[in-house]
Amino acid sequence: MGKEHKASIDGDQWAQRAREHGWLWDVASGKRAGEAVTLILAHGAGAPMDSVFMNDMAARLAGHGVNVLRFEFPYMAQRRADGGKRPPNPAPKLLQAWREVYAEVRRHVAGKLAVGGKSMGGRMASLLADELHADGLVCLGYPFYAVGKPEKQRVEHLAGLQTPTLIVQGERDALGNRAAVQAYALSPSIEVMWLVAGDHDLKPLQASGFSHEQHLEAAAVKVAGFIASL
Repeated sequence: MGKEHKASIDGDQWAQRAREHGWLWDVASGKRAGEAVTLILAHGAGAPMDSVFMNDMAARLAGHGVNVLRFEFPYMAQRRADGGKRPPNPAPKLLQAWREVYAEVRRHVAGKLAVGGKSMGGRMASLLADELHADGLVCLGYPFYAVGKPEKQRVEHLAGLQTPTLIVQGERDALGNRAAVQAYALSPSIEVMWLVAGDHDLKPLQASGFSHEQHLEAAAVKVAGFIASL
C-alpha cells in the first residue's frame, strides 16, 4: 500500500482490535503526536513484549510522538499461555508472524510505519524490511553474531539493505561490539548510533559517566527523530 494510506477505523477501534490480537498499543503523545508515525517493535529471544526493557522503551517512544505496537512471536505467546520454556520458533515461522502483524497494522494505521525490535526481533525485521516496503527499520541491540562466536556473522543481508535503518548499539555489546561492527560492509542506508560503554541492553559501565536512564532516553529521542524524518 502507498504511504498515503489512511486508517479505515478510528483510534479507539484500532486499540480494541490490537487488544483482541493480544498486542500492546502505546499511543503517541508529546509535540509530535499529531504526525502519525508508528513503530512495530518486536521482542528479543528470551524476554516477552512486556519485559522491563520493552515497557520502558515503548513508553519513552510514545512520549516522543511515536505510536508503538508490540506483539509476541508464537513461541513466546505459548510460553505466556502455559508457563513452559520454549526456544524461539524456526526463522520461517518468525518471519511469517512478522508478515501477518505488519499486514494487519498497515491496513488500519495511517502515516509512516517502521518495523524493528530488540535483538532477535530487530534481526527478523531486518530480513523483511525491504520485502514489506516498510518506511524504516529500527534495531535496538542488533545481534551481529552469537555470544562468543564473532566468526558466525549475521550480516550478509545488511550489505544490500535498502530500507532506511537505524541501529542503536552499545559499544561493548557481546553480540556486536564497536570494533567488530565497524569492520563490516554495511549498506549506506544503515546508520549506527553508538552508546558509550553500553551492553546488549544499552546499559553502560558505571565508570563511563553515563547512566542506563541516559542511554535509554538518548536512544528513544534518536529513534523518534529518525522515524519522523523518514
